[in-house]
Amino acid sequence: MLIAGFPAGAWGTNCYLVAPAAGEECVIIDPGHQAADGVAEAVAKHRLKPVAVILTHGHIDHVASVVPVCGAHDVPAWIHPSDRYMMSDPGAALGRSIGTQLMGELTVGEPDDVRELTDGAELELAGLSLTVAHAPGHTKGSVTFRMPEQADIPPVFFSGDLLFAGSIGRTDLPGGDMDEMYGSLARVCLPLDDSTVVLSGHGPQTTIGRERATNPFLREVAAGQGGTTTAPRRGM
Repeated sequence: MLIAGFPAGAWGTNCYLVAPAAGEECVIIDPGHQAADGVAEAVAKHRLKPVAVILTHGHIDHVASVVPVCGAHDVPAWIHPSDRYMMSDPGAALGRSIGTQLMGELTVGEPDDVRELTDGAELELAGLSLTVAHAPGHTKGSVTFRMPEQADIPPVFFSGDLLFAGSIGRTDLPGGDMDEMYGSLARVCLPLDDSTVVLSGHGPQTTIGRERATNPFLREVAAGQGGTTTAPRRGM
């Protein structure tokens, strides 16, 4: 298994390229702001052939490079239908303009081929199996991707802006909802095995076991007391 990840752009959003091994097909997860060059470098370094872009949600810091990346490799982009509008209208997704200078650096719009993600879907891409879970809270169309345990490799969970090391995604932007966030944490995260590696949209990797023990939000959800912690949240 090969997972090549790097933080991209003004928001340091993690972009991941995932393949069975070097020299094989791969999927690209969340090519955000200024991620196109990093994707090209990883593709060349590991001799990869992208077959799809898959998106955890529609915020501009996760989708800003979708058009150039999909165009360069002639691949589709997969996104939940509730977040699809954000690719063409990032300002509405944030409830404000993101600024003239920054907008001038972005390729706003949809790639030629857009496909819809649904809860429980099993994606078979690039020789990989990824289970989609709809996880609203940060946005209405947020999803996660889970890969099963393989040989000596523990399960891998691409959490987007649902779960971070020590925190969770913010819910104060349009489409955010704290009750939905807690519901998604309970339904999507808590059932996962402690050994599951969490690769989130921002920040370092962690494990479900570590977050179950130390993350104040996940501990509240596990105790049935979600909604009382004042710990800071993350994400754009």
